[in-house]
Amino acid sequence: MKNKLPKLVKDDLWLEPFKEPIAEWINNAESKEKELIMTGSLSDFASGHLYFGLHKTHAGWVIREWAPNATFIFLIGTFNNWQEKKQYAFEPLKNGIWELKLENHKLHHADLYALSVHWTIDFGKRIPAWATRVVQDQETHIFNAQVWEPENQYKWKYPDFKKSDEPPLIYEAHIGMAGEEERVHTYNEFREKMLPKIKANGYNIIQLMAIPEHPYYGSFGYHVSSFFAPSSRFGTPEELKQLIDEAHSLGLAVIIDLVHSHAVKNELEGLGNYDGTRFQFFHEGGRGEHPAWDSYCFNYDKNEVLHFLLSNIKYWIDEYKLDGFRFDGVTSMLYLDHGLDKAFTNYGDYFGANVDPEAITYFKLANKLLKQIKPKSLSIAEDMSGMPGLAAAIENGGLGFDFRMAMGVPDFWIKIIKEKLDDEWEVGDIFHQLTSKRLDEKVVSYAESHDQALVGDKTIIFRLIDKEMYFNMQKDQPNLTVDRGIALHKMIRLATATTAGGAYLNFMGNEFGHPEWIDFPRKENGWSHKHARRLWSLSEDPKLKFHWLYDFDKEMIQLISENKLLTIPSVDFVMENNPDKVLVYHRGLFLFIFNFNPTQSFTDYGIPLGPGKYKVVLNTDSGHFGGNDLVDEEISYYTMPSAGITSQHFLKMYLPARTAMVLKKIDFKKIK
Repeated sequence: MKNKLPKLVKDDLWLEPFKEPIAEWINNAESKEKELIMTGSLSDFASGHLYFGLHKTHAGWVIREWAPNATFIFLIGTFNNWQEKKQYAFEPLKNGIWELKLENHKLHHADLYALSVHWTIDFGKRIPAWATRVVQDQETHIFNAQVWEPENQYKWKYPDFKKSDEPPLIYEAHIGMAGEEERVHTYNEFREKMLPKIKANGYNIIQLMAIPEHPYYGSFGYHVSSFFAPSSRFGTPEELKQLIDEAHSLGLAVIIDLVHSHAVKNELEGLGNYDGTRFQFFHEGGRGEHPAWDSYCFNYDKNEVLHFLLSNIKYWIDEYKLDGFRFDGVTSMLYLDHGLDKAFTNYGDYFGANVDPEAITYFKLANKLLKQIKPKSLSIAEDMSGMPGLAAAIENGGLGFDFRMAMGVPDFWIKIIKEKLDDEWEVGDIFHQLTSKRLDEKVVSYAESHDQALVGDKTIIFRLIDKEMYFNMQKDQPNLTVDRGIALHKMIRLATATTAGGAYLNFMGNEFGHPEWIDFPRKENGWSHKHARRLWSLSEDPKLKFHWLYDFDKEMIQLISENKLLTIPSVDFVMENNPDKVLVYHRGLFLFIFNFNPTQSFTDYGIPLGPGKYKVVLNTDSGHFGGNDLVDEEISYYTMPSAGITSQHFLKMYLPARTAMVLKKIDFKKIK
């Protein structure tokens, strides 16, 4: 029997009591795949975008949509004065599919259009579910689909770009708020100004938020209305393609947030009540509504919905040459109660009746599809539950994600900053929290993401410095609160990044301690863009302390990248001294020494190691990063035996209070 166990269970015998549901999930996914593809491949099945939606043909145009409850559908738009006319009436095909061929009528580039969908008792205007271009009227704020067939379509310069095998160093960014001005910024501006900055800082992957169209800017892109349309508020499809192409020319991979966990309830802009029913794309009743997000939840058991979502994945990869996705809201999808108010304290929480097997099947299919169409693609799960097998290979019984987000790490940092005095921080617990993960799964570690920067929460720098941020950030202004905040900001990020379980993420601006929270334009703030932007000039001003943090992050990321630190799987504990607040660990040839003590420095502090010679390669106390330059970075440091030559060796270091340093072991010849 044990030979039939999936590798996931063989590698973790604690999972053996749950081998039956795990085996059932495997069988469900295999059965569903066979049901879907019949012949061909999963990639062939996920090509709905080539059939549905509006397409130009040799004879004219054709548009198809799936609306099983509809009784009539008309194409309306600027070309017919938004009137229902007989020549624009769709014909019903089988299985709820409707088709309109316009062989003797030319639609024109930039024409606006929509559907007028009728059902038994009513009708309504709808944006086609498969629309690839949607725009909003700036005066009426009404959304419409737009014919997009420019004469000069974008020609890719790097169509065959392949993401490198380097561990992901992810720069999370939002196009609209990536500039300094109080407005929505554009794809072109991001391409021109941000790509060189991200490249210079050493990151190798850009994670773009809010790309699929969403009616409310302040939703951060998580209430999607048009799943196949890149947001037009940032520019045109050609401009997004140019951005991605240029990123590839710099060796930067590009992924986007993919929101398949739910959809906005809007009917005029989105999929709500699309064909006159609530349950076309979504579950009926309470299961179809997310109680916390005021949105609709997809029915992953419907083949047509799987066709829609899987085709959406292939569309973004094929049409925009993306390199993968961060799947949003994975926890919400995995559990019938969406994981709300659940602690996930035992394995039974992951494999009980509360798990949604249909979502499990979807994830297995989605990740298998991704590797079929782009073997080097990146798949990241935003999951806070920690489900075993989430980031394990499908062939081993897992769900197939490459990484999951280590969502407990920022929560941990927030907790100790909020609840404990500096001299109460337990350095052993810090190491445990940063390195605790399943051995067979990789994680994206991060100290903070966009979540911690939003109004209602606080970034690490704001928790540490608060109002002093506005008055004491000139380099010639001494301030103990600011000094503490800057010191801990560097230490927290260094510890998080260098213990990362395979990948590291930073949200734009957080690396230099951006002083403003994120608050999108809304009625309550007078629709202001004041807090929906990034003040890069602060990081570039050599007179300001932000510059220290910016320089430190740049050198930290480059150290990790150039030395391939995250390819070393083992983060090895060396020592902890909780009364002293000293923590030491090593990773490969690199030694990491943290003195979290808020007041006490240590002279000739002994660190037990084997024989070796070390050089300081990064030091938070460097004056270059706002430190006091108390550590000599020019000399080499040798371990010394405590007694005879074969006795325990110790590296004797001066450890200034509230500082950290990275040393690299270099060639050392034993004395004969």
